[in-house]
Amino acid sequence: MHHCERSVFMTTLLITSLATGSVAADPPRPGTEGNGLTENESATLWSRDADEYLGQDTFRQRYGDSRTAVHQLANGTDITFKRPPGTAATWTRNDFEDLNAGGSETSVYPTHATLEDGVFIEDAHATIFAVHPSTRGHLEPNETPLYIAPSGTMRGFIDYRVRVPEDRTSGNTTIEWSLTEHEIEDIQLQTGDETIAKEAASHTPTLDYNLEDDGSTTLSLEAEIHTRLKKTTRIDRGNETDVRVSYRTESVTVSDSIDVEIYDLSASSYYAEYPNGDTGVAIFQSRPWQGYTLTADGESRVRGVWRFYTARNTNWDTLIHSSRTDSTAVDSDAIPVAVHAYPSRIGPRAEPVRAGPEIIDTWGTERPAPGETIGENVNIEVVNQSYTTTYGVAVRAESVDRDALHVAGIVRGVNASIDEPDAGSERQLRRSNLSVEILEQNQSQATLRIELRDAQTGAPITLADRYRWFPIGGNSRNGYITIAEKRVETNTSGVALVTLDQPGIYTAQYHPGSWIGHNPAYVSDTATTRWHPLGTIDGWFALFFEVGWHLIPFFVMFYAGRRLLRMLGPEEIFQRKP
Repeated sequence: MHHCERSVFMTTLLITSLATGSVAADPPRPGTEGNGLTENESATLWSRDADEYLGQDTFRQRYGDSRTAVHQLANGTDITFKRPPGTAATWTRNDFEDLNAGGSETSVYPTHATLEDGVFIEDAHATIFAVHPSTRGHLEPNETPLYIAPSGTMRGFIDYRVRVPEDRTSGNTTIEWSLTEHEIEDIQLQTGDETIAKEAASHTPTLDYNLEDDGSTTLSLEAEIHTRLKKTTRIDRGNETDVRVSYRTESVTVSDSIDVEIYDLSASSYYAEYPNGDTGVAIFQSRPWQGYTLTADGESRVRGVWRFYTARNTNWDTLIHSSRTDSTAVDSDAIPVAVHAYPSRIGPRAEPVRAGPEIIDTWGTERPAPGETIGENVNIEVVNQSYTTTYGVAVRAESVDRDALHVAGIVRGVNASIDEPDAGSERQLRRSNLSVEILEQNQSQATLRIELRDAQTGAPITLADRYRWFPIGGNSRNGYITIAEKRVETNTSGVALVTLDQPGIYTAQYHPGSWIGHNPAYVSDTATTRWHPLGTIDGWFALFFEVGWHLIPFFVMFYAGRRLLRMLGPEEIFQRKP
């Protein structure tokens, strides 16, 4: 079938398939296939399925058996994970064994395959089935990189069909064709111009790779398809037949590629000891990552904004079986499943929830919500507005085992090596000494003098309320003091002046910048003072004057009453009749 004929046929085929509903195949029902997973595990795989909940009675009537609680839950919604699950790779590895080629006369390929044709070889393709361990990151609307582990496995599917010319006779000459040899050769996995894995002839190659570089690259699956045909020409010369035999060979190169991010994680850590004995830990690096544990038992942990779900690759829902005469779309028996990472509205969390470490700071890049990259029929708590990627997370905990500190990435099995920062990982964390006194006051206002010093050395603490995008490093000191709903900063002498015009009790509080970006760093402190106009002589005089001014009418009435009594006498006033 020529290119134009196949194009027209495929368009008709897809329209027919969409009308009949055969293109988007439903995932297999959990527990019905042996794919190395339990029913509960396989029930969590299908985040792209239609979440049309079936009641227990309806399910039992339809399928004749019951289901687990997890299966029931997954039937009505999608299940997400705190860590990248291994179920996707297990399913894909086992389901890949159900992928079968079509033989020399039939080519089997997914609808998204890139097909190559030669003279005899047609519908040839090499298509990447899956790469594991890997995670598809949903960072923002136009950025969904595929992060892969430095060491992993690529699975591919290669198929083709051979067009053997029909025998024909013209006059006394008969030409016969037969297929003598066909095979797949030189299967290679490449990155750039470097070959990183090879395999012998196979329709379903499994290529293990090991990459030493980091960053963006392109993985390419490439193979040579070779065929050899025998051409027999018979010429009838009456009393004898002249037979001539020749061979025609052809090779076609097929390939497929995928852009990836090699996810080789490394992290920098900082530590601080609080005056009360608590430990501060801050870890950061420049890629999305899952979180870290603080103790050997793994019970005390913290994670960033990323959560995970698993979903099938819908490109493999349908396979085309193409022969010389026709093509048929069938539901695929092999469906790859991938892990996806997304920014969650749940946000960063520490565990245990109440008794665990306290998150004191997070930072990263602000990005828009990933939106439609999540896809249809995926019901998860993805952010719906801009979010911070949490490249760094700092915590305060009662107990930290530095030797057991474990940093995990968003790709399953990829853990970070912890690097020592150039400036050292230890941060001094000291007590601060905040004091406040009334410097000047009168009956209408007061000026407070606030002083902030290092409780250990007595040195003044100078504040500069400057925001830095990346908090680790730098010489400026963040932080501020609040009092009377005002935010103030100290000067180079550690002093700030505040004017108040309302009497009351005032508490000043020092809000230090994070210890992550300061060395030495400080903990918070408070100081309280009271101001009232009666606290001054002028205030008392003003009070007496104000009160006296308001009492003048009463003095006048009192005086007038006494004069009236003296003039008339009390007996005359009370005995006088109207």
